[in-house]
Amino acid sequence: MILVDTSVFINYLRKSDNEKTEQFNEILDKGIPFGINYFIYQELLQGCRTERDYKKLKTYLDVQKFYEVKKGRESYAHAARIYSELRKKGITVRSTIDCLIAQMAMEHELYLLHDDTDFDRIAEFFPLKMWL
Repeated sequence: MILVDTSVFINYLRKSDNEKTEQFNEILDKGIPFGINYFIYQELLQGCRTERDYKKLKTYLDVQKFYEVKKGRESYAHAARIYSELRKKGITVRSTIDCLIAQMAMEHELYLLHDDTDFDRIAEFFPLKMWL
């Protein structure tokens, strides 16, 4: 299974062609199972510029596979640990949400399809699997 990050979805919805959107198109064409989580869901919806776009995107997203944290508050504690451990190494993850997304992907043993260097930094020190 694959978790598709906001960074890929945004480019896909904007019809921006790059390596990651091509990979997402391949996932869709081959029927490879993928999903999102509630953080990605929120990030995507909050970027809508019109009510029409919001409703259309919400309808599409509402039928996708959703992943939730497995360990309740401990999942959030682990995500905080990702952030603090990287910070100790001089690496600043720009979004704490990215730490939560990474934690969730690791908990579910999902591959992450992304277009965000924060996840590459996380994967250098944590067992985050990338879809390549």
